[in-house]
Amino acid sequence: MATQKSEEQEEQKKRPSKEQFREAIKIFKYIRPYRFQFIVGMALLFIGSLIFMAFPQLFRDMVDTANGEGQYGFDLEQLGIVLLVLIAVQGFSSYARVMLFAKVSEYGIADVRKALYDKVITLPVVFFEKSNVGELISRLSGDVEKLYNTFSITLAEFVRQIIILVAGVILLGVSTPRLALLMLGTFVPVVGLAMFFGRKIRTLSKARQEELANSSNIVNESLQGIQTVKSYVNELFESLRYGRSIQKSVNISMKYARARAMFAAFIITILFGALFFIIWRAAVMLQNGLISNGDLIAFFSYTVFIGTAIAGLGNFYTELVGAMGATERIRNILGESGELEIEKEGVETLSAKGNIRFENVHFQYPTREDVPVLKGLDLSLKAGEKIALVGPSGAGKSTVMQLLQRFYSWESGTISLDGSDIKSYDLKAYRSIFAIVPQEVILFGGSIKENILYGKPDATEEELIEAAKKANAWEFISKFPEGMETLVGERGVKLSGGQKQRIAIARAILKDPLVLLLDEATSALDAESEKLVQDALDVLMEGRTSIIIAHRLATIREVDCIYVLEDGKVKESGTHKDLVENEGLYSQLANLQFNSI
Repeated sequence: MATQKSEEQEEQKKRPSKEQFREAIKIFKYIRPYRFQFIVGMALLFIGSLIFMAFPQLFRDMVDTANGEGQYGFDLEQLGIVLLVLIAVQGFSSYARVMLFAKVSEYGIADVRKALYDKVITLPVVFFEKSNVGELISRLSGDVEKLYNTFSITLAEFVRQIIILVAGVILLGVSTPRLALLMLGTFVPVVGLAMFFGRKIRTLSKARQEELANSSNIVNESLQGIQTVKSYVNELFESLRYGRSIQKSVNISMKYARARAMFAAFIITILFGALFFIIWRAAVMLQNGLISNGDLIAFFSYTVFIGTAIAGLGNFYTELVGAMGATERIRNILGESGELEIEKEGVETLSAKGNIRFENVHFQYPTREDVPVLKGLDLSLKAGEKIALVGPSGAGKSTVMQLLQRFYSWESGTISLDGSDIKSYDLKAYRSIFAIVPQEVILFGGSIKENILYGKPDATEEELIEAAKKANAWEFISKFPEGMETLVGERGVKLSGGQKQRIAIARAILKDPLVLLLDEATSALDAESEKLVQDALDVLMEGRTSIIIAHRLATIREVDCIYVLEDGKVKESGTHKDLVENEGLYSQLANLQFNSI
């Protein structure tokens, strides 16, 4: 997390190139549907800024009129009416502008979030293996939030400060040219130094916050793992570790305090000194009749506006540079090639029998290209058959299922369905023929009903209950006060392992897949739950092509064929009885589990 923050800070320090700027503004395509509101909002911003800059001139005329020095022949009552009208127009334009920019930012950023999520959800599994999930969530939240702030506030305020700065300098040059030159010659360099101090203070403040966060992490880690700390008698170690972090935080805090102290001294001596010098010169000019009282008031007002605009431009520029970095990270994801396109229509149906064949398949994971996993794998199963994959860890059992679902592309060989290469099928239609019941069941944080319906969202209530009954899940579901509407909690934490497995089986039954994949679906269950789940699996496998990964050999005695994998190849194949009699690897595994066969 700290690394990510430091990268963002470095990013903000870099001056963006023209190419980066051209690429960054491409994100504006998401507000193109709302360009009318954006253009009108910008026009209102321009009008409102000019009205704002007219107030000092109006105040000057009011003071001069009160002293009998009015230039335009208006009396105070008329000037008061003009002031009220301008305030009303300013209020209306501000309200309309904020609402227009709100629509642009809210709808535009909603489109960005949707496009970003749609892209992420369609990216291949390899992308997620190479990426950090926390970083992805950060891009979906933090980076998009930066864009939201840019569209809703930062961009408008940046333009507003430029208008105020340019208009202020022009109006000062027209009304009081001598004072304008004096102010620009002294005030602008001083404000530049103030911005330098401010940037230094912000950097130290961020460093202090990061170190305090590191200290908090140490406390969090040690308290969460308090049993480990005490088991290893490492209280002193943790105390010293926390003490070093706190001391580092104190050192940074003292640098931060020193910078703030210097800034305070700078404000009092340099900034106020420059301001008082300008005031003294203006007073001298007023005394000598070179300017009027109204000119003096307008001058001070414009000076404050210009100084504020210069300081604001520095802050908003930094935010815009950070937003440009955020757009680059977002565009990197949007530029990735997805596996498929999300469409409004339903999934295309695929007419298939379910004959599957692996022929001389070689494969290594993209994240571990130096480690071959499958080394010429051959296996086949006919439609309606049940096969099991057994073997030591790392033999390639789970890889077979992942390749069959086209999560990865293999190096050589062929995987076919009904005699056709599986790559030739439409991906959405192809994957729709599968259902998987894994060892680690992932349930979504909604209700039981929503989790079962994940297999077939348009299923009827009768189909839903029937699937639950076939999965041996209806008995415990019906006992819950809310029944099907019972919330399962995050990742299904409110349900036991056996209950989650039966929900997953009900989901698969409801989908009615052509090919069923069971990845050690009962290995983590107690004996009673395993019996219920196994009975449900038997119902689910009936009449359909099934591939089972199992370490408990007792659950696969009745399958049509068992493939024994070792070192990425099939070492043995046959029925349970045949393999036990062959006294090979399978027989050794069986003897270890059953003690005697």
